[in-house]
Amino acid sequence: MPIEQICTIVEAAKLNEYAYSFTLEVGDMVSRHGLKAGQFLHIACGEGLLLRRPISVCLAGQDEPQDLARVVFEVRGEGTKWLAQRQVGDKVNVLGPLGNGFSITADDRLLLVGGGIGVPPLLGQAAYTAKKATAVLGFRSADRAMLVDDYQDYCADVYLCSDDGSLGRHGFVDTQLRDILEKDKNFTAVLACGPKPMLKNVAKVAAEFGVPCQVSLEERMACGVGACLGCAVQMADGTMKHVCKDGPVFDAKEVDWNV
Repeated sequence: MPIEQICTIVEAAKLNEYAYSFTLEVGDMVSRHGLKAGQFLHIACGEGLLLRRPISVCLAGQDEPQDLARVVFEVRGEGTKWLAQRQVGDKVNVLGPLGNGFSITADDRLLLVGGGIGVPPLLGQAAYTAKKATAVLGFRSADRAMLVDDYQDYCADVYLCSDDGSLGRHGFVDTQLRDILEKDKNFTAVLACGPKPMLKNVAKVAAEFGVPCQVSLEERMACGVGACLGCAVQMADGTMKHVCKDGPVFDAKEVDWNV
């Protein structure tokens, strides 16, 4: 059951020209309500804006005097522009925990594949598995890169890709994923987050090598609790599910990738 809470910003950083990282005091959302990376918080962004903005949780942990959650977001409109202007000590109205995260254990050997703003939600999975994960991170260009140092701290290996070749390998993450699996497919699962075309390709490659795949879908959300039907997606069995309530994480085999 999500709760509404006024949360204090205790750390704030600009990661690049577009992305920001905030660490929030979130009361007992972690210890009592089970908040974890891969879920999201619905944050009110200014008094004049009706709809909250869904921001994925990057890291979450128990702490004193309050639990902490780190969120990373890009400025995409008026709401996130307002949020980016907040400072340490400012307070924001937060609804959470919302959505379902990844299903993993601390002993899993994971292959993490993130694209753009899909990179932050996977960081908590890298931290949880403590140097067992391999990460493939894709960005449009070098100036869009974020959290690379964090991933290098938590992962056994980190591969970088960029659309324009200005960072790491020139090309898309699914090509790098294929190269890794051709050499070693002994992974517990592929976890992916990013644009839907990227996720479709990642799911296809994982299936070819017989590695289970979980995907975190990015859809526009309004209510965040499954009431408005705005983030409905079609499943392979013909049913409709809501990214905010039933996801954002799904087994890749559940999703109808052809709509």
